[in-house]
Amino acid sequence: MLAQEGLFTPLNSSPALIVGLGNPGAEYAGHRHNIGFRVVDALAQAHGLRFARLRGTSAHVARGDVCGRPVALAKPQTFMNESGRAVGRVSQVCGVAPSQVLVVLDDLDLPLGRLRLRPDGGSAGHKGMRSIIERLGTQAFPRLRVGIDRPPGRMDPAEYVLLPFAEQELVVVRQVLDHAVSAIECWLAEGIDVAMGRYNPPAPGTGRGQEAGVGPGDAGPSTGEGAQS
Repeated sequence: MLAQEGLFTPLNSSPALIVGLGNPGAEYAGHRHNIGFRVVDALAQAHGLRFARLRGTSAHVARGDVCGRPVALAKPQTFMNESGRAVGRVSQVCGVAPSQVLVVLDDLDLPLGRLRLRPDGGSAGHKGMRSIIERLGTQAFPRLRVGIDRPPGRMDPAEYVLLPFAEQELVVVRQVLDHAVSAIECWLAEGIDVAMGRYNPPAPGTGRGQEAGVGPGDAGPSTGEGAQS
């Protein structure tokens, strides 16, 4: 990761909370909907942090320093629709302002391997994000959307997000996890504007955003219904 190469000098020393969204339980671990969990797991592994249940929060939390900043990484142990209950409590216990809460979630409207950072915004129909907005009482917090592709044909999106990645997609998944970790490190150290410029997909007709993501042909690195969406 870029932080391990000593390229980051933090501009902000306030505590940060990085939340990966997903459904708890081994039966959901490989699902597309759980890509947020996988990103924060990869971030924790890159920085030697370990998750444990944090009393009174309904979340597994890992705490330490990343890119020179105190951070908490969280995986809500509620189901997706109730993510806000856990996020609200973790942010209170860890003393993190909403503006320093970065939520990592799956996005059906982005191709697999693509990332999109935003400083704020609505839920775009993602029930986990909707729950967090309701509980924090604001949309003014950053989010990192990780592309999982649209469902094929007329498949119900609620069914699609609860499917595992296909075998041929796993190489891209592994690459985008590394890429997402680097994007989070950049946000922590250099802020949202720099991270957006470096990791968001380029606008049509421009040459910007070369690091925006990976795809099946690259060498480098929601929505849904039902109780678990």
